[in-house]
Amino acid sequence: MKDEKRVLHIVGKMDRAGAETMLMNLYRHIDRDKIQFDFITFTNEAGDYDAEIIELGGRIIPVIANNPVERMLKLQRFLKQSPEYNIVHAHMLLSNAFHLLAAKGAGVKHRISHSHSTSNGQSSVVKKLYEKWALITNRKLATQKIACGRLAAEYLFGSKKDVWLLPNAVDVRKMIEVADKSRNYISQKFDDNGLKIIQVGRLNDVKNHQFSLKVAEELTKRDIDFTLYIVGQGPLDEILKQQVKDKLLVDSVKFLGMRTDITELMASADCMIMPSLHEGFPVVLVESQATGLNAIVSDQVSSEVDLGLGLVDFLSLDSVEIWVNSLLKSKKTKKTKPTEQQIANALKQHGFDAATNGQELTQKYLSL
Repeated sequence: MKDEKRVLHIVGKMDRAGAETMLMNLYRHIDRDKIQFDFITFTNEAGDYDAEIIELGGRIIPVIANNPVERMLKLQRFLKQSPEYNIVHAHMLLSNAFHLLAAKGAGVKHRISHSHSTSNGQSSVVKKLYEKWALITNRKLATQKIACGRLAAEYLFGSKKDVWLLPNAVDVRKMIEVADKSRNYISQKFDDNGLKIIQVGRLNDVKNHQFSLKVAEELTKRDIDFTLYIVGQGPLDEILKQQVKDKLLVDSVKFLGMRTDITELMASADCMIMPSLHEGFPVVLVESQATGLNAIVSDQVSSEVDLGLGLVDFLSLDSVEIWVNSLLKSKKTKKTKPTEQQIANALKQHGFDAATNGQELTQKYLSL
């Protein structure tokens, strides 16, 4: 058996979401002769990436509890019984506070808190008090701090000082290669030839699909031939599907669920929309730029995500009409696309190459 160092990652469930996808991109490129990943999850349900994790030599360790405190105590007990883990790497924003407390109580020397978002999106008094406690605890107990970008660092840690900025990396070479072969993918698979719009993300309040449906309604009013492809799953799944029926948008809005062909979908769409209420550094926007896809994005998303390729436009959520006009303009003008070499150079220059970041992360773990 290889004598590798095992790192314990704390996640909710290894589904195809932003932070989890970024983590898998890194996992595929670390030196697994020296470093191995294991994953604490908080569900007995299988995650989208579980089979691949096991194939790569990792372990899935469910911790089932009824509340955060019970979860913390169970995690602490597990860590006390598992001395092979001297690095715990937590990815759950404010909840990291509980996981760092568990690791500290179990005597884990290296406790990494990783920020993947610029906001928690909470506003009630009780939740604000919890946020304040969690932020203080994160900053006090984390022995190493990592963030996907400057704003994400400032949110969870107060500043970017002493924070390693690790951009959300993708497999640049593979994505460009797949995209090049998939320019007609949607037309061939779905037989849709109008304006092809895609939205990728968890079906929850933060992703603001309600706004996307307003965009769809406005396009319908203007008698535009279009299809909006909604990719992802989440708690609003049934609610959104019912709203699409109520708004008579069934022929124009398609729910694709969780997918393994997101690169192909992006490569063959006309535009991606992301009207999110807030984001950290969404890896899906790195992926969209890797495929050469234009994206229209809420101005609540960090501007750090724009790689200077002319593929990202930031708009206010105040006006649906402006979004629709921008979509139609994007389709009509057909902006000059950057070359594959320009895309590859930009992603690597900005630190989004998973191969490079995987090597750097390997060295970071080995230095602890």
